[in-house]
Amino acid sequence: MGNLMSSKTTVAGRSVTPSNDSEAPTLSLKACTLAGMASKTTSTIVPKRIAHVPSLQSASLQRPVIPTEFGAKVPTNIRQRYLNLFIDECLKFCSSSQEAFDKALSEEKVAYERSTSRNIYLNVAVNTLKKLRSLVPNSPSKTSNKKVVSHEAVLGGKLAAKTSFTLNRSGSLRAEDLTGAALYRRLKEYLMTEEQLKENGYPMPHPEKPGRAVLFTAEEKKTIDSSCRICCRCGTEYMVSASGNCIRKEECVHHWGRLRKQRVPGGWETHYSCCSGAVGSPGCQVAKQHVHDGRKESLDGFVKTFEKLPTTDGYPGIYALDCEMCYTKQGLELTRVTVINSDLKVVYDTFVKPDTKVVDYNTRFSGVTEEDLENTSITLRDVQAVLLNMFSADTILIGHSLESDLFALKLIHGTVVDTAIVFPHRLGLPYKRALRTLMADYLKRIIQDNVEGHDSSEDARACMELMVWKIKEDAKVKR
Repeated sequence: MGNLMSSKTTVAGRSVTPSNDSEAPTLSLKACTLAGMASKTTSTIVPKRIAHVPSLQSASLQRPVIPTEFGAKVPTNIRQRYLNLFIDECLKFCSSSQEAFDKALSEEKVAYERSTSRNIYLNVAVNTLKKLRSLVPNSPSKTSNKKVVSHEAVLGGKLAAKTSFTLNRSGSLRAEDLTGAALYRRLKEYLMTEEQLKENGYPMPHPEKPGRAVLFTAEEKKTIDSSCRICCRCGTEYMVSASGNCIRKEECVHHWGRLRKQRVPGGWETHYSCCSGAVGSPGCQVAKQHVHDGRKESLDGFVKTFEKLPTTDGYPGIYALDCEMCYTKQGLELTRVTVINSDLKVVYDTFVKPDTKVVDYNTRFSGVTEEDLENTSITLRDVQAVLLNMFSADTILIGHSLESDLFALKLIHGTVVDTAIVFPHRLGLPYKRALRTLMADYLKRIIQDNVEGHDSSEDARACMELMVWKIKEDAKVKR
């Protein structure tokens, strides 16, 4: 027992020389300890990281950079972001990096030149990106393994496919709910009041003189010398004869674009959208002679829609219309009118021969050329007869700044939905948002993109589609 205790003491204290039997275990323990320390020491050495070495192709070519331009209509960082996205897609199908860069730069330049504002650029750029992605060769392995996600799952989350309360609510409007009489009832909520018609310069019936319109805006009160006119493009005063011909031959140098405010370092600057010229800068367009509007100066020859018995459809009808005009010796006159129904189908579309000599066809905006009117025999009176037969006083007419079209048609009508009023400008009147901007902001579509001028049928459809969208959106809020 004593030997056993002394043996335990010696082992525990390690001060007594162990016997031959215990020497080997002691050495092996020391060796294990040193080996363990060595292993811990060597394990802390981290292998040196090797940086990625770019290939010669990507190293030799740097991606193009959009130069910074103060006061640009689209911020440089947004243009650069989409240029990089275009390059990423072009690299997938182009044979070389340089070809991809050139292709992407070309697409971005087109998108920028087609746009007059940041929002329109974003929509054009997104459409361009979709087009480039469609050019990428499809990979069968990726598409076959791609998980199909239902529309309900995207909109309503994981439980949407199992439950019905997140979608298909009883209050939601379906496409078939917005037709005929149902659409007519919904649109009545957006009709302009009589005060709004007067405030926005719509032609109103003269209380004493049939066939004459009256204006309630300040423009009507201006006394204008019949021989002295002010050019509506450049603002120059010019003299005309009794027949309306310019007395002195003089070119009209003007900006055809609108004034737009742009944020710059230190404040705001105002530029023309056509050439980015500053206010007061020389015009960028030269026309043969000065022109004026004149529509609101000639208030005779107007016709008014009249009451009719209810039709078999049960509602008086819904139409959207748009007119194109040219400059004549007497001012702006009608050259084309397009009417579409609530199904977006054209029901009336015709070129119109002006009453007086044309001095500028205004093709940049109207899309109407001299050849279009060469063989036209339809007059304004013919158009008025057709529209009075088609419309009644209760027919809802939809348009953008429709007072302009009604003046061109010399038509008095009070049941109006004006998209310029339904979608007001944030600064209020007299500012109005462009139809092109409304379509880009709300329906994510680009219109009026044809270099040959506007298409009246496209503009009329846009107004109808905007109102259908508006009704659906407002219905969501009411639910």
